[in-house]
Amino acid sequence: MAAPKTEFTEFIDSEVKKYEGVLVPVKAGFLERTLVKWVPIRKLHPNPDDEFCFPSIGPNYGIISNYEKTFRAGHSMRPNGDEEPLMVEKVHPDGYMILNGHHRWAAALRVGIKWAPVSIINLTQETDIENMLRNSEHDKRVTIDLDEAVFCNAAETDAEKPLHFPFNRIYKERIRLGVPSLLHYLGGQGYDIWVYTSGLYSLEYIRAYFKRYSVKLDGIITGTAVKTKRNAERKKKSEQLFAAKYKETIHIDNETLVRVLPETGAYEEFTLGSAPADRLRDVADIIKGIKENEKI
Repeated sequence: MAAPKTEFTEFIDSEVKKYEGVLVPVKAGFLERTLVKWVPIRKLHPNPDDEFCFPSIGPNYGIISNYEKTFRAGHSMRPNGDEEPLMVEKVHPDGYMILNGHHRWAAALRVGIKWAPVSIINLTQETDIENMLRNSEHDKRVTIDLDEAVFCNAAETDAEKPLHFPFNRIYKERIRLGVPSLLHYLGGQGYDIWVYTSGLYSLEYIRAYFKRYSVKLDGIITGTAVKTKRNAERKKKSEQLFAAKYKETIHIDNETLVRVLPETGAYEEFTLGSAPADRLRDVADIIKGIKENEKI
């Protein structure tokens, strides 16, 4: 059942129709991502693939109303400890597509705020994947999930030492203890390293962060949780490209290693030790066993 029409939802509908099929994501350069912190509110466009714009769901007016009250009480949109900038993606021919923060944008628009704080994100695009594959060196790869198996809560899990100042202020996520050593080992064994995340991280951010631990990433897939038609099409095509490129894929999480052979669809699952040293030893034993079997 469609949500009831309001003047604002009609405005959203008109915005979506105006730009549907017109706006194309483009890469924001380093200076733009670094220096552009505020943009005119009218340069921000609602994302047609977000639930906020779905006729059957639409905006949550309770959330919008609460933000309106906050803004009218004199609080600006300036980010603080509780609020982040609106996450956006630069688009051609004009402006930015909202990735996260539709309700704050809506409230600001309704109360007449002219400028909004933004963080410009370069998400993985189809051309990025094609370039990564073209530049990769091996016919085997390892995949690992940043959110589940790499980044961690240092209060609950052993973590790598934080980077020295000022990099610890830039890269605030903590990396699970032993992960850099594990990825170093796998890269040395002839595997391309691909990391996946549902988070809205820029490619440049992730690549530079791992470089601080001397880890070279061959592939980065960001925003996997963003359910859009574009993402679905990208995923389908990229899986075909991966199958053509790699004869073997291993996926590693906190407890298991799964080896998949795309040509046959066969897979093997191995249990890993929980301690960092045990995980590395177990992975090394598994890789050694795989290589010995390949010689037979």
